[in-house]
Amino acid sequence: MFSRIARRSRALPALRGGARCTNSSARNHIQLQHRTLVSAPKPGDGPLMERRADRELPEIPGSRWARTMPIFVVLIAAASIAIFNYQKSSSPIVGATMYALRTNQKARDYLGDEVYFKHQIPWISGEMNQVRGRINISFAVKGTRNTGVMRFSSNRPTPRSAFETLEWSLVTSDGQVIDLLDGEDPFKAVESFPMDEEELEAIRTKGFRQELR
Repeated sequence: MFSRIARRSRALPALRGGARCTNSSARNHIQLQHRTLVSAPKPGDGPLMERRADRELPEIPGSRWARTMPIFVVLIAAASIAIFNYQKSSSPIVGATMYALRTNQKARDYLGDEVYFKHQIPWISGEMNQVRGRINISFAVKGTRNTGVMRFSSNRPTPRSAFETLEWSLVTSDGQVIDLLDGEDPFKAVESFPMDEEELEAIRTKGFRQELR
């Protein structure tokens, strides 16, 4: 009996020590769970010298498309307008009307010599569609004496007919209109103005579709 009591007295300190170890490990585990995270690096902090699992993730900056997309759309629209205007200014129609304006006596009496576009980059207003037979353009011109705006309008009633000039005039700087068709029409003998590659391709495509029908 005395031996059993001695064994129990010896085992009690060991059990108490084990309980203390268990309690301390549980406390350490709780402390590890509640440990705060290390802040994420900021711009300019330098390189990270160690890897840590408790480091916060850096903030992802917001998308810049919301700010740059309107600027991109405006630039694309401006470039498209400039390309179409350049195509008009280099068209054979503009070249033919400019040549006729230089050789017209009424235009030379008002504008003078060296008739050319008023601006270094001319702006051609109106419609220029030879495929559908509609031409209605205007642009600013200048000479050694005065400046003005030339208007030219021509129409083709049927696909096989020639163009008919409806208006060819020169608007002066004070608003007066000089009719340049008073007399012989320099465009009367023109069945069709020279076309560029895109207009010729449109006519070929249109004829091919008609053959398929």
